[in-house]
Amino acid sequence: MTRLMIVIASTRPGRVGLPVGLWFDERARAHGGFDVDLADLAEINLPFMDEPNHPRLQQYTKEHTMQWSARVAQAEAFVFVTPEYNYGLCAPLKNAIDFLHNEWFYKPFGFVSYGGVSAGTRAVQMTKQVLSPLRMFPTFEAVSIPFVTQFIDDEGQVQANEVMDQAADAMLDELARVSDALAPLRSA
Repeated sequence: MTRLMIVIASTRPGRVGLPVGLWFDERARAHGGFDVDLADLAEINLPFMDEPNHPRLQQYTKEHTMQWSARVAQAEAFVFVTPEYNYGLCAPLKNAIDFLHNEWFYKPFGFVSYGGVSAGTRAVQMTKQVLSPLRMFPTFEAVSIPFVTQFIDDEGQVQANEVMDQAADAMLDELARVSDALAPLRSA
């Protein structure tokens, strides 16, 4: 089974990313093709980059970095649950990516993005530019949720529509296929 890490990028109090991430986590587990690790950056609480050495050297000095490294290294595919802040990616996600280097190599990724009219798609495009030099591979399929608050019920849970569910399943199917195809590169 493919080890999938779902990264909830927003750390803001009252964030919509938590219920969106929990909805997608449930969807990924129901898919059946993944061993899922839900990584909430608010809980992980990485400080602003505080390692003295370049991440490609993997000479980590901080316990939080070593734990993050081990967790990311075990994953074989990623889904980033991300908002769009000021037309770009959110700082906690960029920071979490920048803490590491080699651990990201040859792994596919997809997005569950959300927001207003643009559904976080500008943040997605910016994040792809950050991940591509790390030899990561984007899936075409994605879940883009415009006007996300309309899908949050009074209990704070996502009430997905058919389009969201179909997009999630298509992305999960593709992540499994691409992860399998990249496995020889990861083991080399």
